[in-house]
Amino acid sequence: MKINDFKTRNQILQGDCIETLRAMPDQTFDMVFADPPYNLQLSGDLRRPNHTKVDGVTEEWDRFDGFQAYDTFTHSWLREVKRVLKPNGTLWVIGSYHNIFRVGAIIQDLEFWILNDVIWRKTNPMPNFNGTRFTNAHETLIWCSKSRESKPVFNYQAMKALNEGTQMRSDWVLPICGGTERIKKDGKKTHPTQKPEALLYRIILSATNPGDFILDPFFGTGTTGAIAKILGRDWLGIEREPAYIGAANERINKIKVATTEKDVLVTPTKKGAPRIAFGSLVEQGLLRAGDKLFDIRRRVTAKVNADGSIASRNIRGSIHQVGAKVQNTPACNGWTYWHFESGGQTLPIDDLRERVRANMAESLLNSKRQSPTSH
Repeated sequence: MKINDFKTRNQILQGDCIETLRAMPDQTFDMVFADPPYNLQLSGDLRRPNHTKVDGVTEEWDRFDGFQAYDTFTHSWLREVKRVLKPNGTLWVIGSYHNIFRVGAIIQDLEFWILNDVIWRKTNPMPNFNGTRFTNAHETLIWCSKSRESKPVFNYQAMKALNEGTQMRSDWVLPICGGTERIKKDGKKTHPTQKPEALLYRIILSATNPGDFILDPFFGTGTTGAIAKILGRDWLGIEREPAYIGAANERINKIKVATTEKDVLVTPTKKGAPRIAFGSLVEQGLLRAGDKLFDIRRRVTAKVNADGSIASRNIRGSIHQVGAKVQNTPACNGWTYWHFESGGQTLPIDDLRERVRANMAESLLNSKRQSPTSH
């Protein structure tokens, strides 16, 4: 069986993940999210203090004949994943202390390039009922590119917006899957390790763009496919268990896509915005010669000059040069370092730059409307 990149999208392929991966063409996917078996090495039932049984992972797919067998399995699927990733594609793998260090070593052996390890800290972890260890309250994600030379997608502005304007950190505090999100049949969990939608939302939004093609070789009940559909990405799942496939298809088919509008699904980046010189703010009267700028704590002040330079502590230059000198740092983003006062508020001068850009965009739109050739 050979899988056609352009036709085989947004569906689940039943079968062994390694055999199915081998049938896929090279350089097909923009991102792979993998939630492989953790090889938990459980022996016996886990019980609460009241002697009730804890729902653990007892399925056959999580059983391996020792570490060597697990490593062979891991090496095989990771090698195929690397082959089917596009040159700038990325891989996310999630695991626990049982397997993530072995997986990480094999990732590096195969010459993926690790970009981050991310800690998913659970707000509501399962306690350690025996009181013999610390409560295992986190899982680890490894995010890597296909090679060191890759240029992976990272939607920095989207992550910053998602985090209320603050740079997103590598420790994510999210609840485990529960409530109505948890898929059950006859009162029992359909899948023992179903991942929360919030986790996949953050991963997919951060590392892909609308229309990108995402693979999940351990599809389970389809969280990757569900979030990919919501965010306007294409997906493909591999899963061998019919019960999981049925639950995943039912779940994904119920999702109604609210929008396909690019301006809703994509966060604008400043890289594509028109370049604005600080002097433009002075020319347009948004700031005037003699106005004062200061850092957020108002410990450092600078005076605006008529030529668009600023001066502080006998240092004169651009907003970036002076900002770096007063902090004794090699570089400075003057747009975010320097602030001005408006209506009793302390605001970054970047707000004024965005105002200029907005005016430019409005002027361009008006000129297009007035043009006799516009339709």
